[in-house]
Amino acid sequence: MAIKSSSGEGRTRSSLTIIIVVGLCCFFYVLGAWQRSGFGRGDSIALQVTQQTECTISPNLNFETHHGGSGSLSDLGDSVVKTFEACHDRYTDYTPCQDQKRAMTFPRENMIYRERHCPLDKEKLYCLIPAPKGYVAPFPWPKSRDYVPYANVPYKSLTVEKAVQNWVQYEGNVFRFPGGGTQFPQGADKYIDQLASVIPIANGTVRTALDTGCGVASWGAYLLKRNVLAMSFAPRDSHEAQVQFALERGVPAVIGVLGSIKLPYPSRAFDMAHCSRCLIPWGANDGIYMMEVDRVLRPGGYWVLSGPPINWKSNYQAWQRTKEDLSEEQEKIEEIAKLLCWEKVSEKGEIAIWRKRINAESCPGRQDENPINVCKATNPDDVWYKKMESCVNQYPEVSSAEEVAGGELKPFPQRLKAIPPRIASGSVPDFSVKSYQGDVKLWQKHVKAYKKINKLLDTGRYRNIMDMNAGLGSFAAAIESPKLWVMNVVPTIAEMSTLGVIYDRGLIGIYHDWCEAFSTYPRTYDLIHANGVFSLYRNKCKMEDILLEMDRILRPEGAVIFRDDVDVLIKVKKIVGGMRWNIKLVDHEDGPLVPEKILVAVKQYWVGGNKSKKDKH
Repeated sequence: MAIKSSSGEGRTRSSLTIIIVVGLCCFFYVLGAWQRSGFGRGDSIALQVTQQTECTISPNLNFETHHGGSGSLSDLGDSVVKTFEACHDRYTDYTPCQDQKRAMTFPRENMIYRERHCPLDKEKLYCLIPAPKGYVAPFPWPKSRDYVPYANVPYKSLTVEKAVQNWVQYEGNVFRFPGGGTQFPQGADKYIDQLASVIPIANGTVRTALDTGCGVASWGAYLLKRNVLAMSFAPRDSHEAQVQFALERGVPAVIGVLGSIKLPYPSRAFDMAHCSRCLIPWGANDGIYMMEVDRVLRPGGYWVLSGPPINWKSNYQAWQRTKEDLSEEQEKIEEIAKLLCWEKVSEKGEIAIWRKRINAESCPGRQDENPINVCKATNPDDVWYKKMESCVNQYPEVSSAEEVAGGELKPFPQRLKAIPPRIASGSVPDFSVKSYQGDVKLWQKHVKAYKKINKLLDTGRYRNIMDMNAGLGSFAAAIESPKLWVMNVVPTIAEMSTLGVIYDRGLIGIYHDWCEAFSTYPRTYDLIHANGVFSLYRNKCKMEDILLEMDRILRPEGAVIFRDDVDVLIKVKKIVGGMRWNIKLVDHEDGPLVPEKILVAVKQYWVGGNKSKKDKH
């Protein structure tokens, strides 16, 4: 009996143990599921994420190009969303802030009418900009430098107007770019060789360049193989699609003009600035345009002017201008250059080259007794919609006459990994050398994760890349390659102006307010990176305004990478569901418990003029 009693008690204890173990397992399973659904918060947003998305690497998103018609990828959205219709075909090349009709209502004085004039809210288009019928993906670089599909930019006017200057030729179903230009009939390569005989282009000293009035950007296109990255700009004028051609070729460019407003670049940004018959009246308005170039030119940087009025004695008849007019123009330019303390280092043929002094100690023209005005503004990088002034910015202080004001830069590519002088000097508040190095490592990790999601990221599939909220430029630095280039955008509402650091690293970028349209044509970027953009612009402007602008500038079958808090991305996902994008939410690389998520998207291929049932919407 005792033995039986002991056996019964043992079974009871065993049963109790099993019940306890099973109960604990169930409890921890439920707890784990709850934490995974909302990283420990268990709120309604977390529940939405669990129900609406599968946070995994997304094998079912196809990043390849097809051109086989719209809707080649499956729609992953599963909730009712607002559907955005296609705009009329007449908006194929719509540039909201450089609209031709609106431009003609503004004064022509100082090119004001060619500057940015954005539509009011009531004038904005809430539809999707169509691609032209027959649109195809551009040729891969470097073939794209020389050939552009006609269907993508169906305008032949430049082939007629610039025929003798060898800008562009129409051949069958493509445009061919021979590399010629108004001032370099023998080709951009030979022209750059002439510059390189004076300017240290070959050794990496010159990395960033500014091309004013760039045409189709052949100068910038041929500088790329010499490891020089040029920011090219031209107005949207009577010559159709200059900047559009440049971007189709895979060359950095924006719509812009040197008019009455400061250029959207930081001070001391460019190693070289260039004007090849760019038609800018450099001597006019008390030299205000040369002073603006001086602002963005790095101490020790070079300014190149080729064409009128240089060597006017030999060319005045060909230019159809009087000797007196050209002589006076060159005298004014020489006088202003002297006031700016630019040293003329070369004049040969129709090319003149000046060099900005490295500091104020080597610049007697900047002394108090000199008549030139010194700018009173304390922040020379505060430029967004600010009027240009007839004044010069002071050089940063130095301790000796040999020291480069603002800090000496290493040649590229070493300067990409070196500590930027603006960080080393502490001139960017809240960023120390240590925090900068942490940012570099963080983005190397992020980019490594991106490459697992999209294995085509560094294969040449994406040539023109935009980072909408670039910070210190570490995303661009992490993917830097001759196969691609990155337009680093620093929002004007960002807490800190970091664009100068980006240029210190040998990268390029621009200031912009994402409540307005970007200064480019539709379909000019292959991939867009949006890190924290919608958190930054929360309550600043409508989310759909920003998303529709992203759609406008993104190529068909281009990709987008959003990185933001999950509650923000849920809202983005809902709007994008009506924009002919295929989307997938992906966990942070550190796991599902991190509130920050990644939303990846591919824009569907579709074109204007398609009468299929789906495209009517």
